[in-house]
Amino acid sequence: MFGRPAHLSSSRLRLLAAAVLLAGAAGSAGTAGTADAATPTEGTLTDSGSPVTWTGGPFATDNASALVLSPPQCDALLDPCDDFTLHVATPAGYGSDHALKVSVSWADPSADFDVYVLDAAGNVVGSAASVADPETVSVPPTTGDYTVRVVPYSATGSTYSATASMVTTTGGTGGGTGGGTGTGTAGAGPAYDTFAAPASLPDADNAGEPSIGDNWNTDTTTYQSSLSTYAVTWDDTTSPATPHWSDVSANAGNGCPQGSTISLDPILFTDHATGRTFESQLTGVDSFTCYTDDDGATWHPSTGGGIPSGVDHQTLGGGAFSANGVGALPTSSYPNAVYYCSQDIATAFCAVSRDGGTTFGAGVPTYSLLDCDGLHGHVKVAPDGTAYFPNKACGSNQAVISSTDNGTTWTVNPVPGTTPSDSDPSVATGANGTLYFGYVDGSGVPGVAVSHDQGKTWTDRQAVGTAFGIKNAVFPTIVAGDDDRAAFAYLGTPTGGNYQDQANFHGEWHLYIDTTYDGGKTWVTSDATPNDPVQVGSICTGGTACGNDRNLLDFIDVTTDDHGRVEVGFADGCINACVTDPQHVGRDAYATIARQAGGKTLDATYDPATTNVTLSSLTVTKQSDGRFSALVELTNTGNRALSGIQAEVLDGRKQVGMTPATALAPGESRSFTVTWKPSGTRSHTVTAVVDPTNTLVETDETDNKLAQSVLR
Repeated sequence: MFGRPAHLSSSRLRLLAAAVLLAGAAGSAGTAGTADAATPTEGTLTDSGSPVTWTGGPFATDNASALVLSPPQCDALLDPCDDFTLHVATPAGYGSDHALKVSVSWADPSADFDVYVLDAAGNVVGSAASVADPETVSVPPTTGDYTVRVVPYSATGSTYSATASMVTTTGGTGGGTGGGTGTGTAGAGPAYDTFAAPASLPDADNAGEPSIGDNWNTDTTTYQSSLSTYAVTWDDTTSPATPHWSDVSANAGNGCPQGSTISLDPILFTDHATGRTFESQLTGVDSFTCYTDDDGATWHPSTGGGIPSGVDHQTLGGGAFSANGVGALPTSSYPNAVYYCSQDIATAFCAVSRDGGTTFGAGVPTYSLLDCDGLHGHVKVAPDGTAYFPNKACGSNQAVISSTDNGTTWTVNPVPGTTPSDSDPSVATGANGTLYFGYVDGSGVPGVAVSHDQGKTWTDRQAVGTAFGIKNAVFPTIVAGDDDRAAFAYLGTPTGGNYQDQANFHGEWHLYIDTTYDGGKTWVTSDATPNDPVQVGSICTGGTACGNDRNLLDFIDVTTDDHGRVEVGFADGCINACVTDPQHVGRDAYATIARQAGGKTLDATYDPATTNVTLSSLTVTKQSDGRFSALVELTNTGNRALSGIQAEVLDGRKQVGMTPATALAPGESRSFTVTWKPSGTRSHTVTAVVDPTNTLVETDETDNKLAQSVLR
């Protein structure tokens, strides 16, 4: 499931006891058994027709089989669910600004239903399995036959009501999957500009698997590919911004000769807080590593990494020391820990530097082959000192491996509902420790999940990119800023099928970035390269067996600057003639940065000033003496402090009270009660209006009024 807190339902206990047997009996995941039919059993939805509605239930038995299988098992007796056949007919191009939206709701607040949309072949194309009511799924409105599967995660004898409709996605809430609205909305995310490195720079067109960092003290971006390190400064007085690129690669002339000698894998990490940047070149038994405190003007040598060390795919990261383990060396003035991790065949080793990356301790095995395979992503450190790095195959799930004691011990934390993938997943932590997991599922679809307890449990797991119809994605990478803000980047294409089939796959890949401003409940999607594909044709993630189809190598990277702007370092595989000629398949790897140019960043401090007050709730009750009482809640939903805010309460057209004038800080809510004795015996319509004289010029004037009917 999508990260709900555990509850010991009978079906969950049964599943945990028989997980292996259930998985084996299922055959093809989620297809074993039969589903009950909804009422009615089928319907047809067109671009010009009315919404389709149906109902199902009551259900007396929980179905939590998605804890083991995805999509869940259906069995009329043990794991009940309802199937509704939905026939969809839309004209060509309709999906450019429309989505097919399915909404499922129920009356009992203690119940919980999940929703899966399957195509004619039985593949899940959209799902919603949060704790939201209603659950909503939005998928591309492609003509065809679909199955909408409704699953009672918590049954309580409840029924459900469902609606399928066509919705507009341009600027609206039409995209994505998962609980809530607005998830994966196309066209509503931040804007991006892309900047290619000057051709004069070494390795400008040899930038496979780049890394990117940003020194918040100088606002300098560093970009690593092969043996080359670039420093980029930005002139934001122009629009778009003007980048100034320079080659600051480590070499004998600036203090660290091993930075320019040999590389099996390059990697770069910048500690935002200290401004120290590390560049590392894999040697096969360890790495040559250099660090700089002046954005590459001078470099200093490091011992490289820990011993023992893995032979492949090293990663560097760092941050605060945890209070639960050994901290910095007494001889060091550097405040933060630096981690070096690398993968072996049967494990990954992580070593910690306690003197700012000058030397590293011994490599510590982090898991065994019984837990995970050796392939992992990049290490990140949370503000509380917890270290995390992800793995794409830990049993039947992907996982996050964590250490709360400065690298002495490590714990494997599976992410339920994920399946092993070809692309390394990515992790990021918000300012207060919220953990974000960005991944590509085994089906090829990109997804996200959130943890508030260091990876022990997960919530809000959902697919993203569905507003653009993304069917295949590679190279997921995620970054967070404020605790409730994160950005997830990946290369994606709406073309399905085997994306590694060099002869027959003809998809067009773009750089997509999904952003959340509410802690991962909803996401908006931006196409950062709408007019310039990153690759046309196949992308190989098969390692050294790829031959000449491995120009992009294995990953991309993302960071933020000191204003919370998102910056993505990627290699552009489609340049020059490839951009304008659909028949031209390029295999370049050109150093490129996508930089946020508009919209809210990951740091609310720099949000545009907004003024907005919302009447967030109205509750009218009848008292024993016949009087009415209206409880109103006022919320400052802007980011500017407000004063003198009042709400008017009307009974019919008659004003019966005003709330006291109050001040509201951004995000603050206050409740007030107005009481009066109504006249007459008829039904009364009670209306509350905040800012009734329109004193404020608000961002949204439509959320100031609520009404409720009550009998005297």
